[in-house]
Amino acid sequence: MQTTLADFLRNTPEGEEAKSIIGNCVHCGFCTATCPTYQLLGDELDGPRGRIYLMKQVIEGNAVTESTRLHLDRCLTCRNCESTCPSGVTYGRLVDIGRQIVDDRLEAQGVRRPARERITRWVLREGLTRPALFGTALKLGQIVRPLLPETLRNKVPAREPAAGSWPRTEHARKMLLLDGCVQPAMSPNINAATARVFDKLGVQLVVAREAGCCGAIRFHNGDHAGGLDNMRANIDAWWPHIEAGAEAIVMTASGCGAMVKDYGHLLRNDPTYASRAARISAMTRDLSEILPDFADDLHRLAGAVPRDGRRVAWHPPCTLQHGQQIRGKVEALLARLGVDVRLCADSHLCCGSAGTYSVLQPELAYKLRDDKLAKLQATSPDSIVTANIGCITHLQSGTQTPVVHWVELVDRMLAPVVAQAA
Repeated sequence: MQTTLADFLRNTPEGEEAKSIIGNCVHCGFCTATCPTYQLLGDELDGPRGRIYLMKQVIEGNAVTESTRLHLDRCLTCRNCESTCPSGVTYGRLVDIGRQIVDDRLEAQGVRRPARERITRWVLREGLTRPALFGTALKLGQIVRPLLPETLRNKVPAREPAAGSWPRTEHARKMLLLDGCVQPAMSPNINAATARVFDKLGVQLVVAREAGCCGAIRFHNGDHAGGLDNMRANIDAWWPHIEAGAEAIVMTASGCGAMVKDYGHLLRNDPTYASRAARISAMTRDLSEILPDFADDLHRLAGAVPRDGRRVAWHPPCTLQHGQQIRGKVEALLARLGVDVRLCADSHLCCGSAGTYSVLQPELAYKLRDDKLAKLQATSPDSIVTANIGCITHLQSGTQTPVVHWVELVDRMLAPVVAQAA
């Protein structure tokens, strides 16, 4: 697709990247078949191909309207279209650039978002990205949860039992673990369970306390500068541990993993951070990329656990299967450990969580959630397992079936072995 950049974007990194990405699109339309919002709304402008046309018009200097922003806002950034595209269009990067340009152009025209929407976005950017502040707010919300309206109550999960203990054994092998911003408060057992599993495998997980939000919340909500600052802060926090010999950076939230793996690209023009960001990205691995290497050890450790025939439905998050292009690893490992694990129909489609999307676009998000849950429940599972805190919270708000992180299942399978040994 031939594109001529407007003067305000010519010779800028963002403009040149957007032009290059659009140039790869051949208008085939395969992407519309796997786009959740196109399937729901049936509007070409609410599918990847239509949004690419809108962004092309914007970067060529044509008028920007609130309608343009609406269609871009409705995008989940699930990146299912990237898995479908035969031409390798990196749509996720394009829509990040497009949203920022549209917001900036409309702001310059004096066309601001409604006050309520601006406040909501500010609260999400400032509240979710500060773990201490978010943790305090969540505790208060859990206290008054029964009194909250349903839409807000769905965003405040019931208080979980206290997380299990974090192992204190020193191991020669060490890996870094990103604690994250909302996960420690919403589901503290996920990272503790991960640490216990790695401990049994002779690997110590280390949390750099100065590390915080991966940057995704700010970056995907139009605050690119703030998101890049989050990334730089994490690099600074991790770097001493990397120099001390940490083997990898482990991600238990696939949304964070997809973002951190992009640090090298997003900071490529920063002379101070470019080389370190590239190394960070190269060292970052989702949990499902690491634990299969220990499959034999895990099978041996779990071998004494009686099988009870429980069935689980596996929901692969979009940030895992499309963002990171990781498929089949979790199912294969769980099956190796004796779990009856099932994929539902249309497992490639988004559940509607999509970071802050379920807050900003609740009507579409709940339709997608309910459709996903119907298909997951059709497998008659005893529980649903997934790999991202956003998916866990969103799905759990619509079902009584337990929704947990898959590493918690592995942790429970290994726990009886410890009890017997003690």
